[in-house]
Amino acid sequence: MRGGDDNQGAMFSYVSLEDRVPSDHPLRVVRRLVDSALQALSPRFAAMYSAVGRPSIAPERLLRALLLQAFYTVRSERQLVEQLDYNLLFRWFVGLGIDDQVWDASTFSKNRERFLESDIAAEFFDAVLGQARAEGLLSAEHFTVDGTLVEAWASLKSFRPKDDPETPGGAPSGRNEEVNFHGQRRANDTHASTTDPEARLYRKGNGKEAKLAFMGHVLMENRNGLVVDTRLTPAGGTAECDAAVEMIAEVPGTHRISVGADKGYDSRAFVETIRVVGAVPHVAQKDTRRRSAVDARTTRHAGYRTSQRIRKRVEEVFGWIKTIGGLRKTRHKGTRHVGWLWTFVAAAYNLVRMRTLLAAAAP
Repeated sequence: MRGGDDNQGAMFSYVSLEDRVPSDHPLRVVRRLVDSALQALSPRFAAMYSAVGRPSIAPERLLRALLLQAFYTVRSERQLVEQLDYNLLFRWFVGLGIDDQVWDASTFSKNRERFLESDIAAEFFDAVLGQARAEGLLSAEHFTVDGTLVEAWASLKSFRPKDDPETPGGAPSGRNEEVNFHGQRRANDTHASTTDPEARLYRKGNGKEAKLAFMGHVLMENRNGLVVDTRLTPAGGTAECDAAVEMIAEVPGTHRISVGADKGYDSRAFVETIRVVGAVPHVAQKDTRRRSAVDARTTRHAGYRTSQRIRKRVEEVFGWIKTIGGLRKTRHKGTRHVGWLWTFVAAAYNLVRMRTLLAAAAP
């Protein structure tokens, strides 16, 4: 018989959120990994808050919510709070009951400085990486390094002369005013953005447009494509090589490693520097008339060809972080804030990748 279209809700519900989420849902594995990492950070959370006063929103719940924002490409924290209000899957992942009240979107802003001071993003990243190491998912010998532009939250109209008399204090005059840059020479030495002074005008290559941007760097291990280290720096000509040297030097252990990279790293200074720290430079050779810094002593080995094939997987990391993680154009200002989010979204990428790897290894 036909059922009735009754809109009257039941007074009580006896179905838990745990029963609403399918047992094979991909987030179940991720939730287990996240809970383990957050449990390891519990002493750090305790040190971040006062022992007296009114209890705050649990930092574990705030971080789980920010992970959901990266997993599902939620546009803003205000939209994230709206999703938490009616999305049962989001409530389950964060740890909210079906009747629990959702906090205000400003809670993220109020706690952001606390997270920055404690460098929780880096510690959470390390905790997730420790689980990958315990599962045998990391390579300790073969790596790939690369960098990409992260567009700043600033308009080119805000890139003004540092001594501009028309904008005292660096504040732009007017709202969305028309600016004609034709014929003007603009450089980072003489100009700065009034919106985000730490952003730099930079272009990735010849024939490409210049943008106000930062530069995000990752060090990827070659076995499963997991990110093992991150950096975020102001955009610049030597930023990629400088950040790469720092990350390579911090690889644990004293054994010799190989590092794959694209043609942008084919410089004598970079190759000689990473040789000093015990790394074999599997750098792609430039096909120009200039002599490459990598010679046949390196390129003749099969390991070099393997590194050149696998190193392209780092573009998958950048593609996920920018397209899914929402960092094609950052929502924050300053190297400190953007760098925190860059590391946190890289940890979210590792969680998604580990979920796939663990599911494939399961019987």
